[in-house]
Amino acid sequence: MGSFVEESLFYQSVYPSGAPTVASASGLYITLENGQRILDSTGGAAVSAIGHNNERVKNAIIAQLDKFTYAHPGYFQNAPSHELADILVESTGGRLSRACLLGSGSEAVEAAIKLARQYWVERDPQSPRLNFIARKSSWHGCTLGTLSLGDFKARKEPFKEILPNNVTHVSPCHPYRDLRKGESTEEYVARLAQELEEEFQRVGPNTVAGFVIETMVGTALGCVTALPGYLQAMKDVCRRHQALLIFDEVMCGLGRTGEMHAWQYDGVVPDIQAVGKGLAAGYGTISAILIHQGVIEELKDGSASFQHGQTYQCHPLNVVAALEVQRIIKEHDLVRNARDVGILLGHMLRKVFANHPYVGDVRGRGLFWCVEFVANKVTKAPLDPKLNVARRMRLRGLQIGYDVCIFSSTGCAPDGWQGDHFILAPPLIISPEDVEEIVSRAVRVVDSVFEEIGLNMKKSILEIEADEKKKRKREIE
Repeated sequence: MGSFVEESLFYQSVYPSGAPTVASASGLYITLENGQRILDSTGGAAVSAIGHNNERVKNAIIAQLDKFTYAHPGYFQNAPSHELADILVESTGGRLSRACLLGSGSEAVEAAIKLARQYWVERDPQSPRLNFIARKSSWHGCTLGTLSLGDFKARKEPFKEILPNNVTHVSPCHPYRDLRKGESTEEYVARLAQELEEEFQRVGPNTVAGFVIETMVGTALGCVTALPGYLQAMKDVCRRHQALLIFDEVMCGLGRTGEMHAWQYDGVVPDIQAVGKGLAAGYGTISAILIHQGVIEELKDGSASFQHGQTYQCHPLNVVAALEVQRIIKEHDLVRNARDVGILLGHMLRKVFANHPYVGDVRGRGLFWCVEFVANKVTKAPLDPKLNVARRMRLRGLQIGYDVCIFSSTGCAPDGWQGDHFILAPPLIISPEDVEEIVSRAVRVVDSVFEEIGLNMKKSILEIEADEKKKRKREIE
């Protein structure tokens, strides 16, 4: 536990953590040291795709431990890495042709932007294509490169002065917030495409290496699905200027949405794709980038080598964990289960929260759903940040009698700071009965939190509505 004064472990806070300690986990449940059983409705952060304590995965890891645990990937190959890469490429229907195995999701996105830059260097060593366009209210990771791509204000602000300045941002596809009154979805998509076109022109079309987007937005906005036609419209703009299209599916990929890859709903194939969380589903720390053959061909015509390397790439323990997880997902048809049971989850969430006075939107796809809270359902004004609604819900869920893990977040309002929401991303193995239990517990948490802050909320909402009236009055004047 470190010194007698303070703990040695430094996760985030400099003070001792008040988070409960896990003793064990199995299936959908986490058991704490005090014996309390928590229903894991989030899989951590959309990680635990096949649930906890799976015997097959454990046995695969143990078997690999008995063979060898590490061999430098630059000096030696290992067979499981080739098998995993084959599975990943096959899962794209052959639309992407190579898989580069890495570590965390941040590392995968970082490698993706490095590969995009090298693609252009291979074509022209003096290529001016140094810039990237990403989207507002996105989250791509915590390294300096990925922080610059993202726009998660609370996590980015302290480091702005040391971030690369070669990234600009356009609006996300977020109809709940940004679809104008009387505007059709087709008109909205066309407007977003025009915005991207104008950003290319502003930055300089021949200076843009790629456009980076979360195919389905995760933490920052909360499970926002692209409208039909949006991804194709973005790809059309990129193709017009020969820029690469890069999809970040670290959170939403590998079956979470009810398709193996979220882009498969629209059939819009990226040039580079990052995957991560569901790859080893918490049984290992591994991510990957999947690469289009067109990118590979440019490397073949040039240096024939990606100038990137990490100590733990293709680490055999991580790889065999991911390999067994992906086999289980395929053998048990868990992607279809995510799609089918996800329909029920979405239906039940909308049924119980549609008329809630402080729920602005329920959105999602597959087993990736969000509930966003607002102070006013008409104006969509966010709740007072001082109420700490999202954090309260996470902590309340962990209390005895509620017993559910909820992934809470803030920053989904237009300013990127305010706004409360929570995400449900349960393991792909869940049944309809599990869905009912998750929704039941989530409802109890929400009701309890709003009951607790009710008096403070009435004052806060009146203040927000008064501010909105003043704003409308100024606009009229």
